[in-house]
Amino acid sequence: MKRYFFFLFVLTALSLSGQGFFSPPVDSPEISKDGAVTFKVKAAGADTVRLIIDTRVDTLMKHTGNETWSITLRDLEPDLYMYYYMVDGMKVLDNENAHTLRDVKSVMNTFVLDPKGDCPMAVHNVPHGEVRAVWYDSPTLNKQRRMMIYLPPGYEQGHQRYPVFYLLHGSGGDETVWLEQGRAAQVFDNLIAEGKAEPMIVVMPNGNVDEQAASNMSAEGNVQPTFAHKNWMDGTFEQSFNDIVTWVDKNYRTRDSKRYRAIAGLSMGGYHSLYISANQPADFAYVGLFSAAIGRMDQGKCTIYDDLEGKLVTQFKQHPRLYWIGIGTDDFLYKDNTAFRQMLDQNRLRYTYHESGAGHEWANWRDYLVIFTQLLFK
Repeated sequence: MKRYFFFLFVLTALSLSGQGFFSPPVDSPEISKDGAVTFKVKAAGADTVRLIIDTRVDTLMKHTGNETWSITLRDLEPDLYMYYYMVDGMKVLDNENAHTLRDVKSVMNTFVLDPKGDCPMAVHNVPHGEVRAVWYDSPTLNKQRRMMIYLPPGYEQGHQRYPVFYLLHGSGGDETVWLEQGRAAQVFDNLIAEGKAEPMIVVMPNGNVDEQAASNMSAEGNVQPTFAHKNWMDGTFEQSFNDIVTWVDKNYRTRDSKRYRAIAGLSMGGYHSLYISANQPADFAYVGLFSAAIGRMDQGKCTIYDDLEGKLVTQFKQHPRLYWIGIGTDDFLYKDNTAFRQMLDQNRLRYTYHESGAGHEWANWRDYLVIFTQLLFK
């Protein structure tokens, strides 16, 4: 009987090998020392294969024989990249690359390009901080909620107190997204090690008040990720934000004053940062709006959104040390941000403005994080 099963296994293996099951693996992506990246994919019988990288690259691959398609890109900047293939119009992941990330419900392969060893998003041989997933009680929301906290290198061994940076995500994100797609821990590790940023505690909460935590991380069970959430931009998160600040100040060695507190966020998180800081002008000395979703929602439902212009005038009379705005020229929110800056200008409210290329995408937000972080707590 054992011989029979062994013989059956050999026949099955030989059959599968004829279908490419045991064919040599394709090394993809190949990253050369000069930063060139070669992608290869096996797609037997395909008519067209395209490589899609974030929103930055959409290009045809070449059929190079042996059922393999490939392309080499030589002009990619050091950064984190997410990609997939389109094989005859169907999305296909790179099975030769085990590294993937999720963007809302879309899963893509990923790699970090760091040919010169100076990309702030890459892991370098520097002292590393600690990232904790913690649960806190939110009396305002009447539920336990999860957030991520970055502690700088040496926190556990020391006794000093640290400034706090509250870093907020956008629509479709959660408490993990700044760490995964934003590479926040690597950015803080590298900037602190290079002396370009002050050691700080970084708090990354979940801005979706209808859920406890990221998908599959809470008692709610197998909840599928979604772009739109209940109460996402209606004032509920802003009203509950002090639950987070209070818990962090109680449980960590923080410098709990305005001078040592910053808040910033991307898209929806920029919207939240705008209104939290405008309604609490005595609490945040540093404010960062990364492609902020200004003017995107009905703001007549909550007093949090009343008289923004008047609140901003009051906020700036209390002299924030930095009010930073970043936006890409191709961002669909560019006009809204331009109108917002015109309002600030009309009221002679001083801010720092950074305009980049491209649109509403992580390549910009990671850069904004690097720039903004170096300006904090100086």
